[in-house]
This record gives sequence, C-alpha cells and structure tokens, in this order.
Amino acid sequence: MTKPFNPAIRDFLEGRIWLRMHTPFPREEIDALIKGGHIDTIKGIESKPSFLNQKQHFCNRCENDDQTRFTTFYCAKCEGSCTYCRQCLKMGRVSSCTELIVWKGEKPEYSTDHTIAWQGTLTPLQQKASEELTQSQEKKVSHLIYAVCGSGKTEIMFQPIHKLLMEGKRVCIAAPRVDVILELEPRLRAAFPETKIEALSGGAKPAMEASHLVLATTHQLYRFRHAFDAVFVDEADAFPYKADATLQRAVKKAVKPGSPVHYVTATPSDKLLLETKRTGFVSIINRRYHGHPLPVPTFSPLWNYEKQIRKGKLPKKLIDWTEQRLMRNEPFLIFFHHIGLMEEAEPLFQLIDPRIRSVHASHPDRKEHVQELRNKELPGLLTTTILERGITIPNVQVAVVGAEQKIFDKGALIQIGGRVGRSVDYPTGDFILFHNGITYAMDEAKAEILKLNKGGVRT
Repeated sequence: MTKPFNPAIRDFLEGRIWLRMHTPFPREEIDALIKGGHIDTIKGIESKPSFLNQKQHFCNRCENDDQTRFTTFYCAKCEGSCTYCRQCLKMGRVSSCTELIVWKGEKPEYSTDHTIAWQGTLTPLQQKASEELTQSQEKKVSHLIYAVCGSGKTEIMFQPIHKLLMEGKRVCIAAPRVDVILELEPRLRAAFPETKIEALSGGAKPAMEASHLVLATTHQLYRFRHAFDAVFVDEADAFPYKADATLQRAVKKAVKPGSPVHYVTATPSDKLLLETKRTGFVSIINRRYHGHPLPVPTFSPLWNYEKQIRKGKLPKKLIDWTEQRLMRNEPFLIFFHHIGLMEEAEPLFQLIDPRIRSVHASHPDRKEHVQELRNKELPGLLTTTILERGITIPNVQVAVVGAEQKIFDKGALIQIGGRVGRSVDYPTGDFILFHNGITYAMDEAKAEILKLNKGGVRT
C-alpha cells in the first residue's frame, strides 16, 4: 500500500526542477518523499575531467555549459573546492554540493472544464492564423505568428490555448520582458476566468497548486523541466532571449519531449524565420486588427542634443514636441538610449510639466509609473527600450531621442513605433525620430513599415 502524501507538494513540484533546500514545505516531508521514490534528486553542477587537468562544468538547472559562467570557490559545507553557476544565480545558487529535486510520482490531473469569456471577433486574417496555429499544435511542430504590432497577436492564441486546456493539457506563455507578462496577465485572466493561471516574474511567489496556464518571463523557465504540452514565446526577438542560448535552451527544456515551442512577434529575426520555415509553419499578418496602417516615422535632426542636455538645456524641438502633446492632452513616451542621459533630462522636462517621470529596467517605481500613465495620472514618461514592447496606451504619441544610436536597431524602432495607433478609437499618432544623423537602421525600419502598409512582408 502506497503511503499517502501531501498533494500540494506534487502540484508544486510537477514539471519543476527546484533547489531541495528552498522548497516551501517541511524538510521531513520532502525527505520522506525522496526515500519513498516520489521525488528524484539531481546534483546541481556536474563536473567532468577535461584536458590539461581542467574540469568541464554543466548546470543541471539552466543547462549552462559556458565555462566562463562558472565560479569555483572554497566551500565550508563541502570543506573543499566547490563550483556554482552564475548564469541562473538570481534563481538561487546552484553549486556542486546542492541538490535539485524533481517530481517522479503520480501526475496531477488537470481540469478539462475551461471557458473563453472574450467576446471579440477575430478578423479573417486572425482566424486563419489561429486555425493554422492549432493545426501545427496537433502535428506537434513549431509555429511562428509573424504579425505586425497591433494586429491582435494575443487574441490569435486564445482558441489554440483553449483547445489545449480542454484536453487537460498544461500551457505556458513566456516572454523575455516582465512588462509583457504584466500586460498579458489581466487579459488572460479575463479571457479564461475558470482557469488556474499563475504569473511568474522576478519576486513573484509560485502558487501552491497545479496551474493550467503559466505566464512567465523566460528566465523563470530555468526552474521548469518537461512541464508543458506547449510553450508560446511572445516577443521572441526581444533581448535578452534572442542573444542568450541558455534562455533558449530553458524554453525547450520546459516543454515535454516531442511537444512544440511556438513563437509570436512582429519583428522576427531572419534566423527564426528560416528555422521555423524549415521545421514548422509561419502565419503572416501584415495588417492591424482595425485595418489602419502602421505609423510611419518622421525624421527630425536634433544636433548636439547630448551636449545641450548635459549643459542643462533641452533642445527647442524637443520642448515644442512635448508642449504640443500636453496642449492636446495626448499621453506620450520619449525613448532614450542611455539611463544617465535620460535622468539628466528628467528635471528639465519637469520644468515643462512637474508630473513627467522616467523609468528603466531597475527603477523602483517602474510598474507604478506605467500604471499611472495608463490611468492618465501622468502625462508622459521618459523611458529606455524597456518599454519598446508589451505596453498598450490608447492615443499614445512616441518620440525617440538619439535614434541614430546602435541600441535602436531596425527591430527596436519598428517595435517602438508599434506603440502608436493601436486603439481603434485612436488608430493614428505621432512617431518621430530625433537624430544626430540618419542611420541604415532608421531607413530600414521606415522601408519595412512602408512595405508592410502596402501588403508586403519580409520572407
């Protein structure tokens, strides 16, 4: 006879790869389940001999094998040499002497009773893409939704996700940026009111129950293994995911063997397009759901803007543009390439209106300021590229200061412009690139937007 156990432990650990010492359950219960064969233990870091008396390290949580991302130190617990992985350090240190645990006992049963409360109607292009995505899921091949900003990519996923949930499957929507998760969570909770949804980002506490639909930053997937029947990567071209091989491996590790990873983005890389065409399928939508064209950027020279700001003066063109937005009561985002320059500019903008604020990735009030902009409590925000995607503000107007800087590549500029005109009530708006010299990226972004507006796409 099998000894009964706390089902909450099973529901928590199912599909996760977790540090033994950090489980939110009594140590005695975890030890008993390990002894009873319900939980497997895995060494945190595997180290194998290599040439010249060196060792080759491998992290069993994030699957990092980049030797420059490991540190060896004297460990009091080991009483000797010990190695830890710096790649996933923010998730809790994994070292040679720590143990990871995975659930290997009976599986939880996931409900098949789910409803879609979304009352909208998909456009013919959206419906076609949704059906194609469902077909790819049934064939268990990867699918790319290549759709322009504001085309309703999230709504395209509703029907395929609902079908999976109705089959008792477990689904994950992952995104590189926390802002995308914050934007998606209320929409998904409203669309699937009877579904257990868990949202995971930095600082979020995991639920103590089995969630049917998990929203997570791609970093959070370091902690999952063979958990999902499908993973949808939203904004698949965003930094850091596009440049981090361990994040890409984490996503593939999170799906069950043989299950697909799907991608959703307005600006896929050539590599992602080619790989998906070779192994899966691509759906293309080059029109916004409301039928209006994408905003075309205007170029405006702003010579020596950095020198002027550092001398405590905003360029007149920037003052005029901001005052025009305030006069028309239009919310705005002004993008900067560098946090330091933005923070020097903030008090100068506050001379125009004291309510203007700035945000960046590590800003303590970032979430609050974005919400205040949504609530019309703030007239506008200065921001880094952290808000280039994953944010929808009706009637927002957008300016880029220093559009010639390398950080504003073609994809970033297209995404930034995609914040404008997303609402059916405000389908147009201003998208201006203030620059100190026109770059190829600026020309390429404008050319691709014009091509998309004419019905063409990059193939």
